[in-house]
Amino acid sequence: MTPTFDIPLLFTTRIIRMFCYGFLSVVLVLYLAEAGLTEGQAGLLFTFTLAGDAFISLYLTTHADSFGRKRTLIIGALLMLGAGVIFLLTNNLIVLILAAIIGVISPSGNEIGPFLSVEQAGLSQLVPNQLRTKVFAWYNLAGSFSTAIGALAGGWLAQFLQMGGWTALASYRYILTGYAIGGLLIAILFLQVSPAIEVKNEVNHAKKVLGLHKSRKVVFKLSAFFALDAFAGGLIVQSMIAYWFHIKFGVDTGVLGSIFFGANILAGISSLLAVKLAEKIGLINTMVFTHIPSNILLILVPLMPTLPLAIGLLLLRFSISQMDVPTRQSYTMAVVDPDERSAASGVTAIARSVGASLSPALTGVFFGIPALLSIPFFLSGGLKIVYDLLLWREFRMVKPPEEN
Repeated sequence: MTPTFDIPLLFTTRIIRMFCYGFLSVVLVLYLAEAGLTEGQAGLLFTFTLAGDAFISLYLTTHADSFGRKRTLIIGALLMLGAGVIFLLTNNLIVLILAAIIGVISPSGNEIGPFLSVEQAGLSQLVPNQLRTKVFAWYNLAGSFSTAIGALAGGWLAQFLQMGGWTALASYRYILTGYAIGGLLIAILFLQVSPAIEVKNEVNHAKKVLGLHKSRKVVFKLSAFFALDAFAGGLIVQSMIAYWFHIKFGVDTGVLGSIFFGANILAGISSLLAVKLAEKIGLINTMVFTHIPSNILLILVPLMPTLPLAIGLLLLRFSISQMDVPTRQSYTMAVVDPDERSAASGVTAIARSVGASLSPALTGVFFGIPALLSIPFFLSGGLKIVYDLLLWREFRMVKPPEEN
């Protein structure tokens, strides 16, 4: 495979992977409930899932630039395959927790594992600074659309299977089979990636910590803020929102799939809109000034008295919720040296995973108490606004190269 094909190849692996994440996310909590787990146990399992991802991915991404980005991507795909197979074969909580710690499985429909960090480091190697944010925006758009289609397909497939006489548990196992097959497919595709995505060999004797040297201070500070944002986001991951709609309004899996299809389509479009806005007001301002209104809308969702109003506000929130994503990713790549990119993306991503891993168990407790069912929405939106204000205060004067 030549370098010419690396960009479409990395986009293809992203599309397949995010389809699988969306495909599973709508039914994952419902599957665990059918398998006999309580809400609290499901929340605990998701906490171990995200915590395990944090540690495994931290090791892989901080060594990817020296070990090899291609090798790291292949290992991640095999971990995704393994997690899918084990979740498919057992409902034993201890075994599931072990699989969650070691493997790659997404409870939220969002990116998980070492893929994002290494793929974006590779893409940054292949495109000039001026095109980086645009490429990342299309990369996120492709992922959001794929997640949307996956959610739609997973929700309706489960419902059609049940209408055809399958038990709920059997239909959800069928979805898990598709997830595992996706892991195998992207492993095969990663074998085709060329050496062009690897970091250029440069002599650098600077002492490295977690793969970082010059940019340690900036990356660690960004990581702290991103961890706070992710902790807030982990309070209300997509699987939990789906479960909330199911409990609050009795929504079935087909409609849930449709809701998150629309939500992820809107989220993907918002990534593209972020490019033009960032060109006018800068990456940091775009991140903050679009994120605050998005989180106000999140807080308002559980206050809606009817299903249409709740869905309407959720969709409105998703229409601006992802404008900070390509800008955040592009900013992180811009303020570090090329040989720190996988590590910088990995460390910040792991900080997000650690932050997110601490909160689903708390949401599981709230969901187990009917009177507290909506509390995670309020906590999530409020903490995210605090993150936005702190980020803007600390980094508004730290400009990427294309803004200098």
